Amino acid sequence: MPDRVEQTDAATPTPHVEVPAEPQAPASRAGRNLPAALAVGLGLGLSLIAILLFVPKVFIGVAGAAVGVATWEVAKRLREADVLVPRIPLLLGGQAVFWLGWPWGAKGVVGAFAATALVCMVWRLFDHGLNTAPKNFLRDTAIALFTLTWIPLLASFATLLLLEPDGNLRVLTFMILVVCSDVGGYVAGVLFGRHPMVPAISPKKSWEGFCGSLVFSVIGGLLTVTLLLEANSMIGVVLGIGLVVVATCGDLIESQIKRELGIKDMGTMLPGHGGIMDRLDSMLPSAFVSWLVLSALL
Repeated sequence: MPDRVEQTDAATPTPHVEVPAEPQAPASRAGRNLPAALAVGLGLGLSLIAILLFVPKVFIGVAGAAVGVATWEVAKRLREADVLVPRIPLLLGGQAVFWLGWPWGAKGVVGAFAATALVCMVWRLFDHGLNTAPKNFLRDTAIALFTLTWIPLLASFATLLLLEPDGNLRVLTFMILVVCSDVGGYVAGVLFGRHPMVPAISPKKSWEGFCGSLVFSVIGGLLTVTLLLEANSMIGVVLGIGLVVVATCGDLIESQIKRELGIKDMGTMLPGHGGIMDRLDSMLPSAFVSWLVLSALL
C-alpha cells in the first residue's frame, strides 16, 4: 500500500492524496539489479581479457588487490558478528601467500601460508594483553585459518597457473568456463528451474540451472581448450565438468556463510553483484581445480 496523506477540513473535506512510491531499480529473478550487474560484469570481463592478452603479469597485481579487498570484506563481516579474526595478519599474510607464488612457486605459497597461520594463532592468543585470557580463541582462530585458506590460498593457484607455459591463456580459459557456468545456470534456472537443489542453503539454485551450467561449461571447455590451448578437446570436457562442480560448491559455501551471518552480500563495491568476495566465491576453487587439471593433463 502506498503512503497516504490525509487532510481534513470542517467545511470541505478533501479527498485522499496518494504519494507515489519511489521508483525501484529493475531486479532479476535472482534478486539483483540486472542492468547494473551486466554492465559491471561486462566491464570487468573485457578489462581482464585485455590484461591477460597484452600485459599478463599485471593480472597478478589486479588479482592481489581483489584478494586483499575480499579478505577485508570477510574479516569485517565476521567481526560485525563478534568473530574476532585477526585482521592485520590475515591481510598482510594473505598478500604474502598470494604474491610469493610468483618468485618461488608452490614452495613460496606453502611457506607463507604456514607462517601466516602461526602468526594468526599467536596474535589472537595475546590480542587482549598478557594478563587477560582470550575468549572464543579456538573458534576465532579456526575461522581465521578457514578465511586464509578460502581466499588467499585458493587464489594463489591463479598465480601458479599464470606462470605455466601459455599461462595467460590457461587463466583466460578457466575464467571463461566459470562465466559459462554462471550464465548457463542463470539462463536455465530462470527458464526451466522447478526443482531446488539445496533449498536449505540457496533456495533459488535449481537442478535445471545446474544442468544448464554443465552444458554451457562443457561446450566452453571444448572450444577454449581446443582453440586457445590447442590441446585435446576431452581435456576441455573434464575441465568443464570439474569447474561446474567446484564453482557450484564455492557459491553454496559463501551462501551458507552469509546465511549464518545474516547478511545478503559481503560488500557493496560492485553494483548488482555485492562485494568483491561475492564475485570470487566460484572463482577461487575453480582456480585450484584448473591448475590441477591443466598441470596434470597438458
